[in-house]
Amino acid sequence: MTSDDEPIMLGEIHMNEDDGRAERRDAAANRSKILETAERLFAAHGVSNVNMADIAQAAGVGKGTLYRRFANKGELCLALLDTQMADFQNGMLARMQQMNMTGMPKLEQLEQFMDALIYFTDTHSPLLCEVQREGLLPLDNTRLQMPHFWQYMTVSALLRTAAAAGEIPPDLDTEYLADALLSPLKADLFQFQKNNRGFTLERISAGLRTLISGLRYAAPDP
Repeated sequence: MTSDDEPIMLGEIHMNEDDGRAERRDAAANRSKILETAERLFAAHGVSNVNMADIAQAAGVGKGTLYRRFANKGELCLALLDTQMADFQNGMLARMQQMNMTGMPKLEQLEQFMDALIYFTDTHSPLLCEVQREGLLPLDNTRLQMPHFWQYMTVSALLRTAAAAGEIPPDLDTEYLADALLSPLKADLFQFQKNNRGFTLERISAGLRTLISGLRYAAPDP
């Protein structure tokens, strides 16, 4: 029997499978270590003052390992937001189900959603700014899975159902209005309003509620 005809030993297959599982475990451990390290450094020094090299060094991983998992700091920040965004989305869905059960008007639901989003954006704006800086926010045609898209779909759906219920004129451009209402909550503009203009969260919320209330009387140009 030539070497080409030698049988493949089952033990060799099992060892390769074990190696693969070990590599996956190592990759998961490295990812967790990177995220934990980044979160600690961001909390201590601020998101904008920490770079990828700092994170790699503090996590004890090579830069290549870091960049294989996260192409830039924005992707890393987005990963840190995964749990918080999922919790926010699930919480809002539960709240809106309850509001629907009580028959709350859609515009009032929209006001409550926008108010909750203001406080979420405020809490996580340093991470969101970095995500936006890397072009991951707001959405574009290749980024439909990003958080802005979920927010847009929620707002546009509430506006459409409000129109169907007769709460606002049926011929309003709800697609444009959804983007217009969300624009002030883009992370960079939100921080500018809060830090440079000195707007409080209550003032931002009141302003958006005024815009939403105005839709009841709005009518597009003929």
